[in-house]
Amino acid sequence: MVVHRQPLMLRAGEVLSYSLGIALLIFFAVQIARGEVQRHAAVESFHEQAVQVASLSSADEYANPEAAAASANAPALFRDTGAPDTSLWAPGRIADYQNSLTAEMPPILGVLEVPSVSLEVPVYQEGSALVMDRAAGVINGMAYPHEGGNIGISGHRDGYFRALKDVKVGDRIVLQTLQGEKHFTIDATTVVDKTDTTLLKDTPEQTVTLVTCYPFYFVGHAPQRFIVTASLDTTDVNHTRRN
Repeated sequence: MVVHRQPLMLRAGEVLSYSLGIALLIFFAVQIARGEVQRHAAVESFHEQAVQVASLSSADEYANPEAAAASANAPALFRDTGAPDTSLWAPGRIADYQNSLTAEMPPILGVLEVPSVSLEVPVYQEGSALVMDRAAGVINGMAYPHEGGNIGISGHRDGYFRALKDVKVGDRIVLQTLQGEKHFTIDATTVVDKTDTTLLKDTPEQTVTLVTCYPFYFVGHAPQRFIVTASLDTTDVNHTRRN
């Protein structure tokens, strides 16, 4: 009796390939679920910080007039951003995002929204590579979302911030912070050399500066930066929420 080993080996290889594919799908599903749990925990941490600010201000209401004013401006809980839409992301960036899901992250300071391009992303306390693999981060040395001055936020061009390729002057930016919700209007989009930090300088007025690498679909280390600058919308008197 002749045994045909080659067909048997091919069949065994097919079974092994299917098994590996199923295992990978299960692995990615578990990673995404773990990321959702961690993301909710980060949002909850933000909420707890907001409650603490409100509680401390309330306790000092009579002893400290400034604390009483802070209590009046204590933020409500901000909206959950949900799972990221990765349809525009590069495959490698999706993998980096998945790898970041098990990492310990710094505090979350707010949520950045650009409604015109359906961008919603948590903003963390620092702009490290790990943070940008997960979300967006405050650029070192620039103002935090709840502070005055130039609020600098960076993100990867092939991840969350790829949506910025479609923003236009006049589009609205909403920034949820520990002091409430702030509204900004995009004044300009600028492409500069990666060493040009002119637009990252502090400003006397409250502004938002979004920074990502450019070109958006460049292969390798991008040589330029795409910068979005926006000013506080003074026509929106409710840029801080009140109780």
